[in-house]
Amino acid sequence: MLNPILCIYERILKRGILNSHILVNHVLLVLDETDLLSDAMGMEKLRHFIKWCHALEIDIISVYISVIRDGMDKKLLEKTHAHLMEHITKALSKEKASIAIYADIPEPAYAKIIKGADNEDTNDNERKINVSIGLGGRSELTKAIKEIVKRVKTGEIEPEEIDEKLIESELIFKSEPDLVIRSGATRLTDFLIWQSVYSEFYFTDVNWTQFRKIDLLRAVRDFQWRERRFGQ
Repeated sequence: MLNPILCIYERILKRGILNSHILVNHVLLVLDETDLLSDAMGMEKLRHFIKWCHALEIDIISVYISVIRDGMDKKLLEKTHAHLMEHITKALSKEKASIAIYADIPEPAYAKIIKGADNEDTNDNERKINVSIGLGGRSELTKAIKEIVKRVKTGEIEPEEIDEKLIESELIFKSEPDLVIRSGATRLTDFLIWQSVYSEFYFTDVNWTQFRKIDLLRAVRDFQWRERRFGQ
């Protein structure tokens, strides 16, 4: 049974968030594979999280799922990626958004577009959901550098033309997250290591399966209360 006081508190928080002139356009959620695979509620909680974000008018939702590689052979690693890909596709298939799922196997990164146009090239007003299964920032940057090197070798560009804008054009994920949420831990990964340089980070010790709407509301409210300096 829902706690009526908690429901009222959630409505008050939501109203205050939506009435603020400081809005979150892009949120990044960082999870471990065990958050989704060790409990049947893991995937269902992910669906709830996305719906809560949409209710707060957050248009871009990125999810990074860390996959442990140490001691895992290639076949088992591929099986883990395939299992996550299958269940995430099923969980998100009914969402009204452009959805792309990326995995770090095989090389180069495997992408599965559930629906919608290319990852970040859709209409600005369209909702987007990007899911990365083990594809971290170092892998993404390595891929971008390789593509730039190819263009230099073919004479398409000169080395002196390489700048931040060119590197960003080769990244898989184009949008910079406003808010990064890490549930159940204080350890971050290197995902969006380039794009999140000016992001605000919010850590909560609430385990993923226990994560509630009010926890998201508190994270967004905390973001709105902060003074963002963007590296200055």
